[in-house]
Amino acid sequence: HVQLVESGGGSAQPGGSLRLSCVRSGPSNRNKCMAWFHQTPGRERQGVAAIWTDNGNTYYDDSVRARFTISQDVAENTINLQMDDLRPEDTGMYYCAAGDTCAPSFRWTIRNYNAWDQGTQVTVS
Repeated sequence: HVQLVESGGGSAQPGGSLRLSCVRSGPSNRNKCMAWFHQTPGRERQGVAAIWTDNGNTYYDDSVRARFTISQDVAENTINLQMDDLRPEDTGMYYCAAGDTCAPSFRWTIRNYNAWDQGTQVTVS
């Protein structure tokens, strides 16, 4: 099965930048939708960015569009999230996830994702 290991995160000031990386191992012929989810205390995880690894198509939630960039390094089996122009509301845990589809009805649905990493904290203040 797919396994994910995340790195990056930390603290930044408003307007600053951080970068998250997620290394994927396991079968590459399944769970081709890779996504980043954001979670704050007491709230459900919310998808912010996704990429369909077959063709590199990317998708963003309106809250991060034009500020965050999701990308993949195929040779390194890595998914990255470049976070620019950070805002205090970006604070929280960030999770990398691998799912079956990036179709509009499913890409931000937690049940679509079969593998999750341990998460990393991002603090903007």
